Amino acid sequence: MTQTTGTAGDPPYLRIVAAIRRRIADGELAPGDRVPSTRQIASEWGVALATATKALTTLRLEGLVEARPRIGTVVATNTPPTPAAAPRTRPSPAANTPAQPAAPGSEQELTLDRIVRSAIDIADAEGLAALSMRGVAARLGVAAMSTYRYVPSKEDLILLMADAAYGEESNPVDAPAHWRARIEVGARTLWRVYRKHPWLARISSLTRPLLLPNLLVHGEWMLAALDGHGLDPNTLFDIHVLLYSHVQGLAAHLEMEADAEAATGQSEDQWMDSRAPVLQELVDSGRFPTFAKVVGSFEDGYDLRLDALFELGLRALLDGLTPVVEG
Repeated sequence: MTQTTGTAGDPPYLRIVAAIRRRIADGELAPGDRVPSTRQIASEWGVALATATKALTTLRLEGLVEARPRIGTVVATNTPPTPAAAPRTRPSPAANTPAQPAAPGSEQELTLDRIVRSAIDIADAEGLAALSMRGVAARLGVAAMSTYRYVPSKEDLILLMADAAYGEESNPVDAPAHWRARIEVGARTLWRVYRKHPWLARISSLTRPLLLPNLLVHGEWMLAALDGHGLDPNTLFDIHVLLYSHVQGLAAHLEMEADAEAATGQSEDQWMDSRAPVLQELVDSGRFPTFAKVVGSFEDGYDLRLDALFELGLRALLDGLTPVVEG
């Protein structure tokens, strides 16, 4: 277990805060650098995830760190002077209290909307695996069990988060007249939702869909685009599911890549560079001539662009579906 720079009598989260604050003051962590995630803190200091979350929340309230979606928590660009050089004495109770009088984190102002928004922020920044009811409470600066008065379980909270996230993007009031143009608008709107909240693509399957009002708003848009073309109900719904699976299927890789980067500390390019010897061995084996020819034709390697793949796949699907819909 890592030793911290706080005093022995401090609560664990304050000792963690003191240690990270010291790293920032000493320049070990520079502005924009990632600070340890909740899971890394929990592992390094041997504490619960809720304690780790409380430590990061305290640092955020001090203005030393900030959460950036799909990156995690980083040292703030403009950090206030840290008290790292001050004598290491236990702070007074007033100094230990993250929220000042009438602060938005007070339990008196706790609402379901604030709980859901805070949970979404955690999932956006650190992934769904980092989400816990205690972690949300710590982020809001309220008692650990307070959130349960509004949401009975983490599973219920995730459903509320998903419904709120799907409701953030809407289609235009004036729908395009042509079915294809309408499908393109709807698919791109849904893609933007998943781009903002990649964890969404991992919480449901085609066989067990989420029955959420705001998700159904997107489904209604797509179904209405296909309706009125003489399609039988099964074919119409099959096409709708196929289009949705294209969006969701690609979006799932956004979250998987973010999880992999957090777990390995390597970006996608760094990971591929580390696998270069394995790739070269496969190319040189002679067993895969077409693969070798295609890979060898890339001047700077293959650039996997999910946004471009989304557009390419959507266009191909709609080209293939045109004779079915208009036939």
